[in-house]
Amino acid sequence: MPKVIHFEIAADDPKRAKAFYEKAFGWKIKKWGGGSMDYWLITAGKKKEAGIDGAMMKREKKETTINTISVPSHDEYAKRVKAAGGKQISKKTKIPGVGQFSYCQDTEGNVFGILEALPGPM
Repeated sequence: MPKVIHFEIAADDPKRAKAFYEKAFGWKIKKWGGGSMDYWLITAGKKKEAGIDGAMMKREKKETTINTISVPSHDEYAKRVKAAGGKQISKKTKIPGVGQFSYCQDTEGNVFGILEALPGPM
């Protein structure tokens, strides 16, 4: 069954937000070197603790926190989202070394991501 595996925090000033989350919660945050996007990876606890890690990105519109859901097939679940009354709001993107991803929107206007991960451990 698909489950939430990642969160994204939108920030007007990622460096300021980085300082906040590191100071407030002790999270480890480092800039991702996988592309030209201003994207920061967040380790939000020890590996043995329950929960998920995430990322932070520069706010482009009115994004808030976005959860990403792991799915076995991007295309199948994009169709399922549409059949349930939602919509895919970004093109499917291949993330090198990670998988295929897109943003979707539910019937209430909430944005979430779907990710078909590449085979193997993430």
